[in-house]
Amino acid sequence: MTVTGIVIKNIIRKLIAGEDYRSEVITLIDAEFLQYVVDFFKRIAHAKLDNEAVTADWYRKELLCNEALSKEEVAVHSGMNIKTISNMYNSASKKIVLEASLEHYDALYNAINNLTEQDDVDVTLTIKLRHVSVDLTLSESLVVINTLAVKRSALRGGLWSTAGKQVEKPLMATLCALFRVPRRFFDQSELPASSREADFYLRDATGTQHRCEVKLMGKGNPESADAVYARGSRVLVANKLSALNKAQMDAHNILWIELQASNGYQRFEQVLNELSIPCRPFTGELQAALDKILPVILSDEVQDSVTPGAILQEQEQGLNHRSELLVELE
Repeated sequence: MTVTGIVIKNIIRKLIAGEDYRSEVITLIDAEFLQYVVDFFKRIAHAKLDNEAVTADWYRKELLCNEALSKEEVAVHSGMNIKTISNMYNSASKKIVLEASLEHYDALYNAINNLTEQDDVDVTLTIKLRHVSVDLTLSESLVVINTLAVKRSALRGGLWSTAGKQVEKPLMATLCALFRVPRRFFDQSELPASSREADFYLRDATGTQHRCEVKLMGKGNPESADAVYARGSRVLVANKLSALNKAQMDAHNILWIELQASNGYQRFEQVLNELSIPCRPFTGELQAALDKILPVILSDEVQDSVTPGAILQEQEQGLNHRSELLVELE
């Protein structure tokens, strides 16, 4: 699952401007879900047409027991989330997923049949594909609706998580570029692979690495804040922080930036000074500066599941290697 560079850029713009970024993720969820619905209905139509002589088993055969399907697809088609199966069986192997999915689907189908037999409602879902109509019974329609509900839920959880992960490093690199931190003080290329996957580090003149956390969290979310203590982070960048969060950070000598505060991003200069990292004040027009910075940091399409490191396309972009800054703003 990927989040496009365009959406990441929009999220970063809104975060640094102190605006609510969530509409960007919701828009992406809507777009991906609607595309899934269209593709799923096409698959349903083809499966039903290929099994005209089969009654209740066509869905089971084509959308559960089909070898071409991934285990994630099988789970969703049965009305389950792959994470739920993993938690229930302590495994998410394809064999376990298929067994659990078939068991759940049979139970679900029986429950739906019992419900429809006791109700006078008669609903037929009709899918038209290339002028050929495919009708689903009430039971079949309810199975499909349940599948779509599960898929929507899976997309929602996955994209919120993915958006957070893919925004972390570009957001930190953007802040460094805004305050003209020389690249050697936030170059991530020499970090161990395990650190590069999830964390961002600032480096002071002595070579000391300072771990930074980015948390896109709701106000006063203690679980998100607790992770900062557990990981020994020196800097926390968040969209929202409660007064209690801030007091706790101060008590633990953790430097923090609350982006949704008025000009909250400007506090990053104070953090850099506290860590003795060279920087310059940013006094320009924010969106104009981001217009220069973001294309250097991100392409419009990000294909990695985890955001790339912060030195970011230097050779491809043909940047001036004599410059110690990632982007020249003046």
